Amino acid sequence: MDTASDLNPPPYTALPDHPPPSPPSRKPLNLTIATIVSLLLLVSLITLIPDHTASPAATPSPPAFRLPRGVAEGVSAKSYPYVSDSAGSAGSFNWTNAMFSWQRTAFHFQPEGNWMNDPNGPLYHKGWYHLFYQYNPESAVWGNISWGHAVSRDLIHWLYLPYSMVPDQPYDVNGVWTGSATILPDGRIVMLYTGDTIDGVQVQNLAYPANLSDPLLLNWVKFPGNPVLVPPPGIGPKDFRDPTTAWLGPDGKWRITIGSRVGTTLGIALVYTTDDFIKYELLDRYLHAVPGTGMWECVDFYPVSVDGSKGLDTSVNGAGVKHVLKASLDDTKLDHYAIGTYFGNNDTWVPDNPEEDVGIGLKLDYGRYYASKTFYDQNKERRILWGWINETDTEANDLAKGWASVQTVPRTVVFDKKTGSNIIQWPVEEVESLRLGSTEFTGVLLEPGSLVQLDVGTATQLDISAEFELEALGSEEASVSDDGCGGGAVERSNLGPFGLLVLAHQSLSELTPIYFNVANSSKGSREAYFCVDEKRSSKATDFYKPVYGSSIPVLEDENFSMRVLVDHSIVESFGQGGRRVITARIYPTEAIYGAAKLFLFNNATSANVKATVKVWQLNSAFIRPFP
Repeated sequence: MDTASDLNPPPYTALPDHPPPSPPSRKPLNLTIATIVSLLLLVSLITLIPDHTASPAATPSPPAFRLPRGVAEGVSAKSYPYVSDSAGSAGSFNWTNAMFSWQRTAFHFQPEGNWMNDPNGPLYHKGWYHLFYQYNPESAVWGNISWGHAVSRDLIHWLYLPYSMVPDQPYDVNGVWTGSATILPDGRIVMLYTGDTIDGVQVQNLAYPANLSDPLLLNWVKFPGNPVLVPPPGIGPKDFRDPTTAWLGPDGKWRITIGSRVGTTLGIALVYTTDDFIKYELLDRYLHAVPGTGMWECVDFYPVSVDGSKGLDTSVNGAGVKHVLKASLDDTKLDHYAIGTYFGNNDTWVPDNPEEDVGIGLKLDYGRYYASKTFYDQNKERRILWGWINETDTEANDLAKGWASVQTVPRTVVFDKKTGSNIIQWPVEEVESLRLGSTEFTGVLLEPGSLVQLDVGTATQLDISAEFELEALGSEEASVSDDGCGGGAVERSNLGPFGLLVLAHQSLSELTPIYFNVANSSKGSREAYFCVDEKRSSKATDFYKPVYGSSIPVLEDENFSMRVLVDHSIVESFGQGGRRVITARIYPTEAIYGAAKLFLFNNATSANVKATVKVWQLNSAFIRPFP
């Protein structure tokens, strides 16, 4: 165990210009020779997004705007518009193959190559978890969208299977787009998905397994009567997509909801009923609608238990149940959700807090994240959430490295019984099977303006659990910027920021802070924010490098806590047990391979922070073609 007496850090304000001190001593990692060899073999793997500058004033002007891929076809942007045409080659930075190779993930799901976006139709069947996903078999940019297919026994190690569906019919020839699976009470599986027709109209289609007894569900049959749904009157031909998993209503009929909009600003969720998934009736009311939120896509709708810790089948309703309504907003490219009550007698949903309605309140993830989808895992009685981590670098870079985008680590979703106002997201327990040796640091005292390196060995595949105790040294009067995260971790206040620096170079030329910021409200209580600062994550400039963050509930009996999964270019951060989540995509040029380090920091001006940290090295997942 390391103690505060082992540490004598310099001021954090020296961070940009001066190297840090030698790391404190630590307990040795409990690694076998085989483990060490395994780690060495896994040293070149993943990454994705952000941007680096010493200060906002130094940020270069973005390249000229170009309409992103996908928009003309009637889907959300599938390229980052300000950098998609940058220089017409591998961007303005002198990227190397070693840098690109390092970016590939070790335990996040991604195909062997090429473009991937939305997760589709996840389900559990005969001992296998199935993930389908939007995929371009021909290139690392969006287009020719088919359904990729992979299976896993544990949601961690994956086997690639042949494509399940390709765009080969008039009703989906321009793309087999997003859809959802429904498992019927008799075990049959139906898959509803959006097809882009030969005329560029979004329609809903039905598919089902050719052989339900096949655990791998290798072959899928498209219903010969497709499409089963076309845009109804008043809905635009490009505003009708992404059917949800179906649920049973009190009348014994199935319901699905589909995202759309009225005009340009009213986001809506349409509701259809069906007995057989072939014929449908559109209800004369929306499940829900929110003015000013624009087109809703990838809508998700599911119950959560108010008192229990298990997930619920999508059809469950009644006492002790709330419903989560989530929409991916095409206008902002953000996934918003709200918690409320579903009224099965008239198929409407009402938010608990109208001020935090869908699209204007809580986000599923405050970082680089979109098009999420849940499913009920009947195997372990839990609800599991998938999300797409998209790129913000140049298409030229993606083509050079041969792939684009990954999926998040699957997360469980439960209702937060302590706050009663949000969900809790947490990495599935199977992630812990990747843990190798661990290192613990206990009672690390971080005085105002201090920085401490943690000696954990290679710092590119980590599972980090950190807890912080905050002690004000004087007046607690503190103010932070309106969003609580401001211009990043260099902006100091009395009580913050403090937290971790991940994927940081020894010289601090590149670093990514994950931190809390604290201020006092007018009522005398502390207000906390959870943030990730990508501004100095890379010396390269040909991609987007924002500061992400949100206010976060920290109850009176709680210390500040975070769990962070580092996987090369992906960093998923879970604040306060998963009340807020931030996914970062970063593209370091120097803080890679063995040069990546881990630090603690406290940039507050008038507070001590005592940190307790446990860090696990993580093995790589086996993700390969089915033998």
